[in-house]
Amino acid sequence: MVLKYLIQKEFLQIRRNAFLPRLIVMFPIIIMCVMPWVMSMEVKNIVAIVVDNDHSTLSRQLTGAIESSNYFVFGGQKGSYKEALANVETGKADLVLVIPAHYGRDVALHRPTQVLVAANAVNGTKGSMGAAYMSQIVTAKTNPSLEAMQHGAETLLLYNKHQNYKLYMIPALFALVMMLMTGFLPTLNIVGEKETGTIEQINVTPVSKWTFILSKLIPYWLIALFVITACLLLAWGVYGLTPAGPVWLIYVLAMLLALFFSSFGLVVSNYSSNMQQAIFVMWFFIVCIMLLSGLFTPVRSMPDWAYLTTYVNPMHYFIDAIRTVYVRGGNFASVRSQLWPLLAIGSLMAVWAVKSYKKNG
Repeated sequence: MVLKYLIQKEFLQIRRNAFLPRLIVMFPIIIMCVMPWVMSMEVKNIVAIVVDNDHSTLSRQLTGAIESSNYFVFGGQKGSYKEALANVETGKADLVLVIPAHYGRDVALHRPTQVLVAANAVNGTKGSMGAAYMSQIVTAKTNPSLEAMQHGAETLLLYNKHQNYKLYMIPALFALVMMLMTGFLPTLNIVGEKETGTIEQINVTPVSKWTFILSKLIPYWLIALFVITACLLLAWGVYGLTPAGPVWLIYVLAMLLALFFSSFGLVVSNYSSNMQQAIFVMWFFIVCIMLLSGLFTPVRSMPDWAYLTTYVNPMHYFIDAIRTVYVRGGNFASVRSQLWPLLAIGSLMAVWAVKSYKKNG
């Protein structure tokens, strides 16, 4: 009965706050409606300049292939490599293709020929991918037999057959929204009560620590249910994307992640003396957890010492599991190895949240 009234108090505090209700509603809407369009890892709009020293039919065809490519923005032709490189150095171009003299003749006579591709590697991803795209176009024109052999090999896509990048990013955005909503809000809760002095009224009551911490956690678990429901509906309504696996399993995963982050937020709040300190500490840990989780980059690309951190990173388990369910259509057996670590880490954090709370203020 005491727990019921404490939960009512928490919801009253949230409702009377002029900012929190708007944040809870608007944050998932903005993230789901904007981020899938801008968080694409595809490299496009690469400004390419051509230096044609051959002026043959084949060199003009190669230039036309670059102009018609969806990945390149044709930056025109220059008279020399030095002039083209000056455009790269000033940021007006990203890549230079130099077609040598007698290129068309050498290709026709099956002689070895070299084409220079110079890419601006200040942005390593854009430079390497742009050079790879350009190499494919050059290979198609220079060695049609090799291109025909490559087209002879068929690729069978088992999941995400249309290579829709939004389908890959939306589960990651679920994790991002859950992390921020169920992590930061509980962090600011107890610290806020410390600063206003209302925590002292709880400290002099016979309310147990477990009851008090549960009254802080349960409202944010309910908020987590609302947030994940809103995200699923927005993914369906805006992008026409629905989970390939069971929806109830997505809710289970979301609640386990909410258990960890809400408990972790309360731990940080219990050890912090003011709101500024709590925000900085929470932001430090959240950035580390996010970047080491595989949210944006494959964890296998990390050094061995960094990869070891994924074994205690709940976000890593959630990312693996939510993509398995949402994209691949996995069932409970498919994500069992991620569910148990999530439950164990979340439970340990909940116990720590209770133990770290001191009723003496």
